[in-house]
Amino acid sequence: MENSSEKFFEELSDERSKAEEDFMRVELAKSSNSVIERSKAEVRESDSSGEPEGQLTVDVYQTANDIVIESAIAGVKPDDIDINVSNDSITIRGERKQENQVRDQDYFYQECYWGRFSRSVILPQEVDPENATVNFKNGILTVRLPKLNRKKSKKLKVRLE
Repeated sequence: MENSSEKFFEELSDERSKAEEDFMRVELAKSSNSVIERSKAEVRESDSSGEPEGQLTVDVYQTANDIVIESAIAGVKPDDIDINVSNDSITIRGERKQENQVRDQDYFYQECYWGRFSRSVILPQEVDPENATVNFKNGILTVRLPKLNRKKSKKLKVRLE
């Protein structure tokens, strides 16, 4: 008899754990949607033209000779990307266009950003914009900006006139 009652309570405990996990999944999904809705509202407020603009995510790192900016920009045509570089900053703008129109009430999750986006980064070191290169492969944008080495000295030869 004790064996069957122990088994009953174990099963009851397992069912309760499963119910709690299901509840947490639903609550997490609800909170994710509210975070997304807040983010959409913040994006709408931040753009002065009235059209929402998202912030592009980037990785910025250095190699021995370059500052490198990488960003996942899947679903964007290269012609829809605009890059402006100065010797101390870079701005990347673009637009991801949604081909299918889906009604808001038909979404279960809406985490992808569609529309205009941009990102400006102040670079940690001066770069040479004239010799910058851009590569766009498999949805990854890579901008290589050669470092200017102002500390490097150059030997000058004196000529007699």
